[in-house]
Amino acid sequence: MTSAPALAEAVTHYENFPVASWLCPPHLRQPIAAIYGFARTADDLADEGDVLPEQRLHDLAEYRAELQHIAAGNAPKPCWQKVFGPLQVQIREHKLPVQLLDDLLDAFMQDIVFTRDGCTYLNQRELLDYCRRSANPVGRLLLHLYGVNDARSLEQSDAICSALQLINFWQDLSVDLPRGRHYLTDEDCERFNVTRKTIAGQHRSADTDRLVMHNAATARALMMSGAPLVHTLKGRIGWELRMVVQGGLRILDKVEAQNGGSLTQRATIRPWDAPLMLWRAAWM
Repeated sequence: MTSAPALAEAVTHYENFPVASWLCPPHLRQPIAAIYGFARTADDLADEGDVLPEQRLHDLAEYRAELQHIAAGNAPKPCWQKVFGPLQVQIREHKLPVQLLDDLLDAFMQDIVFTRDGCTYLNQRELLDYCRRSANPVGRLLLHLYGVNDARSLEQSDAICSALQLINFWQDLSVDLPRGRHYLTDEDCERFNVTRKTIAGQHRSADTDRLVMHNAATARALMMSGAPLVHTLKGRIGWELRMVVQGGLRILDKVEAQNGGSLTQRATIRPWDAPLMLWRAAWM
């Protein structure tokens, strides 16, 4: 019987923000890569290919059960060894909070159900509750690895992670809307006199521009409320976080420069954005 691998595979997917980069302390690269591999695989189950929603939910339910299986100390099943072998090692060595990992899967499953059923978010409170499970666990897991657990730092981490999730939403409007994914809330649409039909059809107007820009401003304010965390985390860890924050803010710059145009065109970070991000990170 082949034993489960103990080392996580290298990060190969494109990301807007650094993941287990050279800035990350070497002793934390394996646990971070294991967490990333777990989340990335779950995201692929939820999002990749032409699988029907019911099959995606079934696959994620099995994946979720496997998380609890290995967390209880059982050997991972052969089909998931590459993901759960390294993750089990890191759960054991670093006492990773399994509930935070489970929260990520809960958010993925919610995304599938909302997309299948054409659901929308009523207000920002509901949207941020989704972010609490889809994004905030990553920051809290990293703080756990760094040995930081005070309430203020956790709150700031949540603000950064939720802001990154929101920025991703407003960056990806032109991609998500054709796929039936709606993150602009009912309350905000009503406030700016924008109908769901207008949004779904990606019909840009002065009202939709104001709607998008309002949400971009909300994301920026949330990011800035969490940004002081970079001064709590020292050394390479702090620099990693500075670049994550600046990556999010740079995307937001581009979304805001479109003045609402992300409804139809996706903004992306380019290699030549890196010097500006690094300069801004140095002056945080």
